[in-house]
Amino acid sequence: MKDRSKLITEQRNSSTHDIDRKSTIEIVDIINAEDSNVINAVHNERRNISKTVDLIVESFKKGGCLFYLGAGTSGRLGVLDASECPPTFGTSPELVRGIIAGGLDALTRSIEGAEDNHADGEQAIIENGITDRDVVVGIATGGTTPFVHGALAQANRVGATTVFLCCNPDINPSEDVDVIIRPITGPEVITGSTRMKAGTATKLILNTLTTASMIKMGKVYENFMVDLQIKNVKLRDRAERIIMAITDLDRVTADKLLSKAQGNVKTAIVMYELQTDYEDARKRLEECDGLVRKVLSNV
Repeated sequence: MKDRSKLITEQRNSSTHDIDRKSTIEIVDIINAEDSNVINAVHNERRNISKTVDLIVESFKKGGCLFYLGAGTSGRLGVLDASECPPTFGTSPELVRGIIAGGLDALTRSIEGAEDNHADGEQAIIENGITDRDVVVGIATGGTTPFVHGALAQANRVGATTVFLCCNPDINPSEDVDVIIRPITGPEVITGSTRMKAGTATKLILNTLTTASMIKMGKVYENFMVDLQIKNVKLRDRAERIIMAITDLDRVTADKLLSKAQGNVKTAIVMYELQTDYEDARKRLEECDGLVRKVLSNV
């Protein structure tokens, strides 16, 4: 068994030694104060995050996909971020995928031993058909998870782009990776509980990776999610409000325009701005890789 005591994520936090003696409001304040350090830790990794975004966009443009792999909290956060891309950005569920050690059961209950198997990580890459067009982000906040390292090793064998996300300064993967994202969040409020600050940093980074990538892929116009899928009343309302904000139309007219655009916000915007019909708007969007701003600037 490896001695993990020297890992910063496993060390005691000098600010919380007597947290069990504090009042409830003091406990809340201590946790909040520690969480405030996460923002700077993520900011310090902005260049590596940016590099990863560019690699993801490059992958998407050549038909590749983004895969998150992790165990425990790391795996759950990857699955969460992946699952939110289709409703937010109108993507296929296949474009961004989360893989968690232990499978779907591990999403709702802890399967601690699942992370210890290097071969399972390798097999996850094989079973998901990952190729040299894809990006694999291995998430291990402590940095030592065998499942993640097995996945990265196998991803390298098939030529995929690989990214390692961890929160310890002295851990380097034995396998080659294209980018290391390393937010140093320090010792946790509760010693070793990386679901806290390290988990928060992970969530912020994954949000940024997919959101920035989708912006670059034309899924956002101005700051609106113009590729959202209208699957319920709330999303229909949001789609109408997006059109109203961009075009200054009233609700009734925006609703009619959205219907003429067959529920596609991007198409509705182009139809209105260029005073054209559905077929022409779709053609223009296709010619401009779905970028509304590019369509409008070409006129």
